[in-house]
Amino acid sequence: MTDRHAVVAGAGIGGLAAALALHRRGWRVTVLERAPKPREVGAGITLMANGVRGLDALGLGTPVRRIGRADGPGGLRDRTGRWLSRVDADEMNRLLGTTALGVHRAALHRTLREALPPQALWTGCAVQDADPDTGVVRYHRDGAPAQLRADLVVGADGLRSVLRGLLWPQLPPPTYSGSTAWRAAIAYDGPLATTASWGPAAEFGMVPLGDGQVYWYGVVGAPAGQTAPDELTAVREHFGHWHDPIPTLLAATPPDAVLRNDLHHLATPLPSFVRGRVALLGDAAHGMLPHLGQGGCQAIEDAVTLGALADPAADVPAALRAYDRARRPRSQRIARAAAQLARLGQQLRHPAAIAVRDTILRLTPGRIALRGMARHADWHPPRVG
Repeated sequence: MTDRHAVVAGAGIGGLAAALALHRRGWRVTVLERAPKPREVGAGITLMANGVRGLDALGLGTPVRRIGRADGPGGLRDRTGRWLSRVDADEMNRLLGTTALGVHRAALHRTLREALPPQALWTGCAVQDADPDTGVVRYHRDGAPAQLRADLVVGADGLRSVLRGLLWPQLPPPTYSGSTAWRAAIAYDGPLATTASWGPAAEFGMVPLGDGQVYWYGVVGAPAGQTAPDELTAVREHFGHWHDPIPTLLAATPPDAVLRNDLHHLATPLPSFVRGRVALLGDAAHGMLPHLGQGGCQAIEDAVTLGALADPAADVPAALRAYDRARRPRSQRIARAAAQLARLGQQLRHPAAIAVRDTILRLTPGRIALRGMARHADWHPPRVG
C-alpha cells in the first residue's frame, strides 16, 4: 500500500464503488459526502450483467446476489397488458454469462459502504473546488472551510456536479427531458415479472427486489417542477386503470413511500471526463435518462475501469487520459441510446406512431430483440495493470 491519496467527491453508488476500486488497488482513499450521514435516496435499481460483473470485480458479487433477486422472465407490454416483446431470462443468461439483479438502492449502498475502511467516509463535507494541477480539494465541513491535498480527485458528485461546473464552465446545465417520474419500493408477496409497459407519453415498470420487496416506477410527460399534494393519488390517476398487477401494486403502496423527480440528463456530451488530476465519474460525467437501466451500471463500470488503470505508482494524468479513452465513447453512446429509447418509447404520444411502433415490436423475433438489449450489457472489466 502506497501513501498516494485519492479523494472522491460524493458517496453515491458510483463514488463508493470508485473509492473501493482505488482502495483495493492500493490507494489511501477519502470520500467527501455532503450529506450529514450516509444515505442513498431512491427505491430500487436493476443491475444488468455489466453492473453485476463490475461488482464481481470489486469482490462484492456474492453479497449483492444475496441481497438482490435474479431477473426472471419478463418483457415489454402495452397499457392493456398485451405483450409487445418478451425477454427470456435463461437466454439472456446464456448470452451474457450472468443474470440481471433487482436490488434495493439502500441495500446496495450499505454493501459498498461496509466494504470500505470506516475512516474513509467523511460526511457533512461539501466539496467546493478541486485544482486539476495541484490536486488541492477545498470543501466545507459542517460549514467551516477546509482543504485536502490529493494525488487523484474523483468527481462523483452527481448530475449537478460542482466539479464539472467548475472545470467545464462553458457546458450547459442538465436538460429537462420533458418527463417526471414516481418511484417506490414496497413489500409485496404476489407473483410478478420484471416488465415495463408503455402508453401514450407514459411508462410503468416493476422489478422484484430481494427480501420480499418490489420496486415500481411510473413516468409521464409533464412540465418541469410540478408537484401534487398527494403523489400516490397522482400516480393512480395516471396508471390506476392500467393492466394487472399495477392497480394492486399501487393499492399496496404507502403514500409516504412515493418519491417524485423530474428526469434530467446531460444532453451535451462532455469533451473529456478528465482534466489533470481530476476525473469525473457516473452522473457527473454522463448523466443519462433511466430508460435503459444503465445509469448505475455505467457508474460501476467507470469505477472499476478507473481502479484498473490508476496504478498508484504510475503517472496520474496519463492514467486518467487512458480512463477517458476507455470510458467516454461507450458511456456517451449508451446515454444517446437511452435518450433515443425515451423518444421512441415513453415519450411517444401520437396514436398512429404508437400503433406502428407496437406492430414492429410484436413482429420482431424475440432473439433479435434480446440481442439488441444485450449489447449494452456486454462488458467485461479490464485487467488490472
